[in-house]
Amino acid sequence: MSSTAFNYVTAEKTALYRVVMQAFTAAKSHFIVHLRPEEVIERLNPDGGWSPEEVPAALEQLVAWGNLLAQPDTGRVTTVEDFYRARHLYQLSRQGEAAEAALATFDELLGRHGALQAVALRDIRDILASIEQLCHETQPDDALDAGRVHALLRDLSRVFEDLADNAQAFMAGLGRALDLRSIDRDAFLAYKEKVIDYLKRFIGDLAVLSPDIAQLIRSLDSPIEKLLILVATREAEDLAPDLTQVANTPDKPSHTQQLEQSLQHWRGHWQGLQTWFIGTQSHPSQASVLQSRARHAILLLLEAVVRLNEKRLGRSDRSADFRTLAGWFMQCEDDGEAHRLWRAVFGLTPARHLSIDEDTLAAREQRPVSPQISWWSAPPLTINPRLRATGSYARRGAAAQIRNRSKEKAQLAKQIARESEEARQARHHLATGETTTLSAIGELDEGSFRYFLQLLGEALAAAEDTEAAIYTTTGDGAIEIEMRPLARHQQARIHTPIGIFSGRDYHIRITDLEGHS
Repeated sequence: MSSTAFNYVTAEKTALYRVVMQAFTAAKSHFIVHLRPEEVIERLNPDGGWSPEEVPAALEQLVAWGNLLAQPDTGRVTTVEDFYRARHLYQLSRQGEAAEAALATFDELLGRHGALQAVALRDIRDILASIEQLCHETQPDDALDAGRVHALLRDLSRVFEDLADNAQAFMAGLGRALDLRSIDRDAFLAYKEKVIDYLKRFIGDLAVLSPDIAQLIRSLDSPIEKLLILVATREAEDLAPDLTQVANTPDKPSHTQQLEQSLQHWRGHWQGLQTWFIGTQSHPSQASVLQSRARHAILLLLEAVVRLNEKRLGRSDRSADFRTLAGWFMQCEDDGEAHRLWRAVFGLTPARHLSIDEDTLAAREQRPVSPQISWWSAPPLTINPRLRATGSYARRGAAAQIRNRSKEKAQLAKQIARESEEARQARHHLATGETTTLSAIGELDEGSFRYFLQLLGEALAAAEDTEAAIYTTTGDGAIEIEMRPLARHQQARIHTPIGIFSGRDYHIRITDLEGHS
């Protein structure tokens, strides 16, 4: 594409050039190829801030940049004077059409919000099931079956592309939403609740539907090549001949070239679908990656809420510390005081104070040497002869023997395994998904009690009102906790090997989201 194809975007009259190009694009969508200047003026908004006299000059400039093509307008010539008067018909050039399409795509992507489409997952599953059923019913050889297969694969390709593109846009937009530098706290908290519910629903649908889709894709491994060839042949029969392609390869039939291109296109789409839902040990599927990213997004949202609360409670962050430090530097009376503040804050000292013995340090305390003095003018330093000769204090010799830590590692592995088993049992015992009360729990072993305290602490930390119901999710997004307070006089007592835990009684429901899915 010529380098001048986008000049109309940065020129002085960009607004006029854009609406003129959009008028030609809209006309072409209605199969109108050529436009006269007066027809262009009729298609423009009269309140756009330009006069009709500016349009002909804008058309000529677009022709000079290569965005439009001009040809003499002889359709309305009635006299010799009309023949010699400059009249032109204008149409979009190939590079002008490409530039306008690129700008339209840019505007579309810039305004896209994206979404995680659970409906698209169901549509993909249903379409694959229909293709599988069609393969079992008949052999797709006749024209009717070819049309059905083509329609199903076309719908599958469109739904899959929308799902992948919208998922990427949504996760990117979610990452930008976590920038808390200029965000309203209340608005973000409301946004957080809705997004977490949205992510949880999508994660559940993805966990349920992905195995079904993967199984359907595997069942179509054998017949899919034949179906793709059938669809590519049907498309190649309807494609118009390409003059450039025929000129480059005159010995090869045009139909064969178009068939190969179409078949390669459909194979790429099918491979993309396989990669999205079927992974390997070294390359996980995109669906599993998206599920992991969605869980991590829930954790990031909760961390963002913690940071907002810290700011609300007056906790300082690094930027605030540096601003405070800058104010302290402004209050220093001289450079010496500023240097002392610098050393106190950052613990940095000039290099000449390193590797100095006690006698030199004592001498420097009696006669201090400013850090601003050059090494050439400063008094000499007394250093160890070995440091001067070798650059190191360490003596050469055999390296120390490496201690065998296998016993410690084995003990650590046993401890980790024991703690993991205790946590698993505690999770199995507590996260049943059934509603009960704290007083009904009765007795817990030490491991289950510690895990219960962790869940209870996360739930109470999320409470904004002591009399309101609490509904929250743990930081890793795996456990859902719902608590509703009972009357204040109702107390709960839980017996443990390390003592009796007592407090206000609650209705409580703990659900294992991963096990539930």
